[in-house]
Amino acid sequence: MSQKPRIDETTEDLACPVIYPVEAYISEEYARAERDKLWRKVWQMVGRLEDIPEVGNYLSYEILDDSVLIVRTAPDQIRAYHNVCPHRGRRLVDVPQGAKNARGRRSQFICGYHGWRFNLEGANTHAPYKEDWQGALSDECAGLSKVDVDTWGGWIWINMDRDCEPLRDFLEPAATMLDPFQLQNMRSRWRKWGIFDCNWKVALEAFNETYHVQTTHPEFMKFGEFRGWARVQGKHSNIGYDAPKGMDENQSAKLRVGKGDPRISTAEMQLYTWQKANTNTTQTLVDAALRLKDELPEGTPADQVLKHWLESARRDDEARGVVWPTVDPAHVGRSGTAWQIFPNFQIGHSVNNALCYTARPCGYNPDKCIFEAVVYQLFPQGEEPQPEWEYCEATAEDWCYVLSQDFSNMAAVQQGMKSLGLSGLKPNPYMERSTANLHRNLAKYMGTGAPRKLE
Repeated sequence: MSQKPRIDETTEDLACPVIYPVEAYISEEYARAERDKLWRKVWQMVGRLEDIPEVGNYLSYEILDDSVLIVRTAPDQIRAYHNVCPHRGRRLVDVPQGAKNARGRRSQFICGYHGWRFNLEGANTHAPYKEDWQGALSDECAGLSKVDVDTWGGWIWINMDRDCEPLRDFLEPAATMLDPFQLQNMRSRWRKWGIFDCNWKVALEAFNETYHVQTTHPEFMKFGEFRGWARVQGKHSNIGYDAPKGMDENQSAKLRVGKGDPRISTAEMQLYTWQKANTNTTQTLVDAALRLKDELPEGTPADQVLKHWLESARRDDEARGVVWPTVDPAHVGRSGTAWQIFPNFQIGHSVNNALCYTARPCGYNPDKCIFEAVVYQLFPQGEEPQPEWEYCEATAEDWCYVLSQDFSNMAAVQQGMKSLGLSGLKPNPYMERSTANLHRNLAKYMGTGAPRKLE
C-alpha cells in the first residue's frame, strides 16, 4: 500500500477525508507503549469530590501497572500519591475482589508487609528499626511519591508526569465552554461499570459522533433527523446537531422536538428516552413534556413548544429547590451536546443533567477495556442520592435498551479491525471529526498512527 501524505498539522478542523491505521486498536505492542507514552503523561479524571467528602477519605485509581491514592487531607485540600510503599514496593491499599477501586477512610496508611506508616500528608511516621539504615532514610526517600492532582467541574484529576502543564491549560477550551453549566453542582443518579470486549478507543468512539444514530438507534428517527456536526477543539472536540429547517440553531443543538405535532413528539421522545435510555433527561422534563398537549393549542410552532416546555420544567424544579444555571442560548448552541476530553472522558452536558463516559485499558489486552458511565443531575440540597458503583455486563438488562444498542457494535467492531479486508479507518469528515482528532492527538503522544489524507 502506497504511503499517503500526512495531514497538515495546521489544518485544525480535519475537514478533508482521512484514513488512519488499526494498530491503535489491536496491537499489543501499541497497548504496552501507551503506559509510558500516554497514560503517564496526561491528565485523567479519577472521581468526584463528593466521593471523598471528609478528611481521611480516600479512593484509588487503577491504570495498567499504576495505582494512585487520592486522599482528602484537609477540608480544602486533596493530595494524591502512588499507591506503593517506598520500602519494598507493596501496595498500601488493595482493591477488593470484584470492586472498581478501593475506597474508605483512614487516619494513616500502614504497609501490610513490614509496617511502615505514612500520615495523610504522605510523610513516613514509622519505619521499624529505622536506625539500621544508618541515617540514609531521608524524609524524601522514605515518604510516599506524590502525584499531581487538581479539580475542575466537580471532578478530581491526576497526572503522573511531574512536569505536566496545569490542569486548566490542559482542559481548554472545554473548561471555559462548560463552566456556565455548573457541572460541579450535579450529583450522580446512577453509576455503572463493566469490562467490555473491545479496545478503550472503540468504546469511546461509540459515543463521540452522531453518524450512527440513524442505524444503531432507528427508533429515534421518528423524532427528527439526527444529522450532527463534530468540531476540533485542540486536544479535545465537541459534537452537536444541525438545526432543523426553520428552527433556531442555538437550542436545536441541544434538543430535538420531533416530527408532526411538536407537543406530542416532544412528549413521546422524552418518555422514550427516560424509559429506554434512563439518561439525557429528568423526571421533571418528562412531566413537563407530558403536559404540553394540555397547556398549548394545536398548531403551536416548534420553537414555541420548546420554549414553553423548558420554562415550565425550570419553574417546576425551582419549586422543589433545584435551580438551573442560566446559559446564553448562543453559548448553548456553540457548546453542542457533548465534549470529548482527551484522551478518554466524554461529558454529555446540559443545564440540569449530564451523561459521562470513560474507558481505559484492562491490562495489556487490546481486546478488553474498563468502561464506565455516570448519569448526573441537579437535586434539592440534602436529597442527593449516593449510588454505589454497580458492575454490569454489556446487556440491556444491566444497563438499558438504548445503551445496549451501542454496546452491540463494540465487540463486532473490535473483531472487524483485525480483518485483512480493512485497509484503515475512514471517519466521516463532517460528522466523525472527533474520532479523527482523537487519533491525531494520540499520534502526537505515541509517535505513530496519525491520520493521512484519503486519496
